[in-house]
Amino acid sequence: MTKRHESAPNQQTEATRVENYANNYVMVAIFIVLGILLPVAALTIGRLLRPHKPTELKKTTYESGNEPVGVGQVRFNIRYYLFALMFVIFDVETVFLYPWAVAYNKLGLFVLVEMIIFAGMLLVGLLYAWKKKVLKWNSV
Repeated sequence: MTKRHESAPNQQTEATRVENYANNYVMVAIFIVLGILLPVAALTIGRLLRPHKPTELKKTTYESGNEPVGVGQVRFNIRYYLFALMFVIFDVETVFLYPWAVAYNKLGLFVLVEMIIFAGMLLVGLLYAWKKKVLKWNSV
């Protein structure tokens, strides 16, 4: 008789565990369906409600009220893209420095050493970019 009473709670906990496990998958499935359904519904409703009266004037290129001059596709030097990429990289890295500076007193020596290593890695990246002349601003 005692064995039956001991096994009953184990069966209940096992059933509860399986039910919780299945509920997690149901929640993920609901979020996936909603993540697909809501944007599709919003775009479909927007397409049905918007006015659709194309004219030749509406199909022309608009550049601040001026008539377009020249070709629309101009080749740019790759240095502009590299310069912009370097800016984004170093700009994002400074975001990691701010929380460290705010909580410096609470973090201790270990985090100071980590930040010195982090800043050193940034310096190595900057020196590499400087050596490759990525930071040189020439239009040639």
